[in-house]
Amino acid sequence: MTIHSEFRQSSFCSNGNCVQVAFLGDGSTALRDSKNAAGPAHTLSRAGWDQFRATLKSGELAARAV
Repeated sequence: MTIHSEFRQSSFCSNGNCVQVAFLGDGSTALRDSKNAAGPAHTLSRAGWDQFRATLKSGELAARAV
């Protein structure tokens, strides 16, 4: 899929190891690795993006990090 939208990353990203996001016209969100901007992007539906954000905010993923 070709994404014709501007990817953005957090201003807190200082080391280049970041996730970039692009909000698409159909309400979905694309995610990609900032280290590989030409690589693939993962697309989430609006509901998927909302769930992803809720999971990050809950700290659930941090608890699983090794």
